[in-house]
Amino acid sequence: MNRKTFHLTSLGCSKNTVDSDSMAEMLVADGYQPVKKPSQASILIVNTCGFIGPAKEESFRVLRELSARKRNDQLLIAAGCLTQRYGSEVASKVPGVDGILGTRRWMDIVQVVHELRRSPHPEPLYHLPETASVGTDEGGVLRASVSGTSAYLKIADGCRRPCAFCAIPLIKGTAVSRPLDTLLDEARRLRDDGVRELILIAQDTTDYGHDLGMKDGLAVLLEGLTRAVPDMDWIRIMYAYPGYVNDRLIEVMATRKTILPYLDIPLQHAHPRTLYRMRRPSNIEWVHQTLAKMRSAIHGLAIRTTFIVGYPGETEAEFQTLMDFIDEIQFDRVGAFKFSFEPGTASEALGDPVPAEVKEQRFQRLMERQQAISMQINQSYVGRTLDVLIEGHGDGLSVGRSYRDAPEIDGLVLMEGKAPLGQIVPIRITGAMTYDLSGVSAQVPFKITTQRR
Repeated sequence: MNRKTFHLTSLGCSKNTVDSDSMAEMLVADGYQPVKKPSQASILIVNTCGFIGPAKEESFRVLRELSARKRNDQLLIAAGCLTQRYGSEVASKVPGVDGILGTRRWMDIVQVVHELRRSPHPEPLYHLPETASVGTDEGGVLRASVSGTSAYLKIADGCRRPCAFCAIPLIKGTAVSRPLDTLLDEARRLRDDGVRELILIAQDTTDYGHDLGMKDGLAVLLEGLTRAVPDMDWIRIMYAYPGYVNDRLIEVMATRKTILPYLDIPLQHAHPRTLYRMRRPSNIEWVHQTLAKMRSAIHGLAIRTTFIVGYPGETEAEFQTLMDFIDEIQFDRVGAFKFSFEPGTASEALGDPVPAEVKEQRFQRLMERQQAISMQINQSYVGRTLDVLIEGHGDGLSVGRSYRDAPEIDGLVLMEGKAPLGQIVPIRITGAMTYDLSGVSAQVPFKITTQRR
């Protein structure tokens, strides 16, 4: 077997995928070749997720499965969020793991591989230094994950927000922004490689540049991107933080045509007391005013958000406030999660008092309510024409996404016939489903029109 092969499994969010792709790029530069099957690889790597309980369980399951099949001539390296926070637990629960690499030094993957190869390690080799790395010693690799003609570009890492339920600051450390010039150079490189959609990601994109002394850093970055890559078709913003979507950001989104009229702004709840316990911004009036301002300024704005149900102390009345809020705002896209008790977070002292069956019931009620809203909004697009980025074919259909749809988490647009992959084509919408739309090829120019809701 070729000793210079690796198989990398990436778990969790798009931010983790960027780290995985960066590690893979470094291994390839060192002469390693990626392979699809674990049995073909000399190095097995799992970039884990440990954000919440279910993600932790999945990471352990994947590691155990690889460990059980691992041959004596293979190395197994556990990397990422789970190992950063629970390194000793990984070592004790996965006997076959050889190396443990955290989130903050992913760029040392080649060093770890070489060290493991130099001499046998009866115990797992730990590599969990706290050295700051973002933007300073990233090894010169592209900090993006490309899929087709879309790319996630990581603009920062870590988080300085105090959210009580979140373990990210424990795992990633405080927020560190990547240099503006580096991001612009990477955007040009992605454009030159054929990327048509640039998706900006971080734990909190609206905090970009704070540590660099920048005011309105995200707006400054967006202005720079639209100048550096004016021919980038779509620029999409993910993970905005409530309270930091200001007038300048709204103006930039409204006036720069390549910035999509789409915003992902995780609100987590709508009752002030629940938000206070979460240590989240609790000024719901700000949310109403800001979303109304955005909808007025940005034609056709699509808004995605996420909520947590069953947070400690959430009463039926507080949950009903959330349901009423969803009815009133009419979000285009909503994700929901049942509260996951995480030791070490600020919410640990609150315990996990809401019964699992109550969490499940509230989750189902919320999603059913949103499904009805989503269907109604989708039906409003029937007869209209949307630009769609074509990403696949099957059963006589072309499959793609409109400006309203972020990859993996939102809906799809299905078109009769076969459109070119990687192209943005106008589609006249003829049918609506709960999450997806369907249509036929259109010859009319694409134009987002505003439909007040």
